[in-house]
Amino acid sequence: MTEKTILILEETRYDYQKSLSDISGWDIQTHEADFIKLVRIVAGWLIRQAGADPVGPAKIQGDYLTFQEWYWEREIARGASDDDIKAYPTFQVVTAMREWVEAGKPD
Repeated sequence: MTEKTILILEETRYDYQKSLSDISGWDIQTHEADFIKLVRIVAGWLIRQAGADPVGPAKIQGDYLTFQEWYWEREIARGASDDDIKAYPTFQVVTAMREWVEAGKPD
């Protein structure tokens, strides 16, 4: 049987204790509302837990910004407004990310 793992993120240390006493004793990672710190934590976790290829947080952030520009331009060209794009459900954004990767991560 495969052991399951979970990554829990919180903005401030011990926030989880307010509502999730069942996970006390776990190694909770705090990001302190710092985007790059969050990327470092998640990337490190994916490398350890899923055997992902090591990729530097700066590259991840750069790729994400390139994706966002591509995605925004594409959606605007399709007739969406900024507010429409911001309101898209997560699955739609993830689908677009897959399309962007399959297209060779265009600029």
